[in-house]
Amino acid sequence: MPPEYEDHSEMFEEARIIFRNFEGKEGPMNTAGNRNFCVVLTAEQADDLERKGYNVKRKPPREDGDEEFRFLKVKVSFKGRPPRIVMLTSRGRTTLDEDLCQMLDVAEIESSDLIIQPYKYTVNGKTGISAYLKSIYVTIHEDALELKYANVREIGERADFPEEPDEDIDY
Repeated sequence: MPPEYEDHSEMFEEARIIFRNFEGKEGPMNTAGNRNFCVVLTAEQADDLERKGYNVKRKPPREDGDEEFRFLKVKVSFKGRPPRIVMLTSRGRTTLDEDLCQMLDVAEIESSDLIIQPYKYTVNGKTGISAYLKSIYVTIHEDALELKYANVREIGERADFPEEPDEDIDY
């Protein structure tokens, strides 16, 4: 297998993700349709990823005694092989597709584990590596009422049971 196709994925456990834009909403720092988020890095992670060619962002400390702030932008693309995006709650896990993944933009995230895949690029004579999401498992923080009523069946549009009886099922 040629070196550019080897699996050089990177895994982050208990990662903190920020600047979430799974919807691909246009904004001052984003072109419409570009889905992405950033993962906060430790000093060791940042140094390692920079050595590998990733474009790690670094911000100076805000106050004396603080560490610099380091993060990596991760692109979310559904072209070709789509990423696996899984949301975890007390009720179980839900795989989110291209239309549903935007729920993570507003969710209260407790923790996340993710794997990124590198993509080597050359643009205007400059080369580098972009990070693309391969898979992410996001645990959602649930408040006391969500936990209390987690087992109550939902009705209406979001119900998880058929509206009309199925002829093949014996009730």
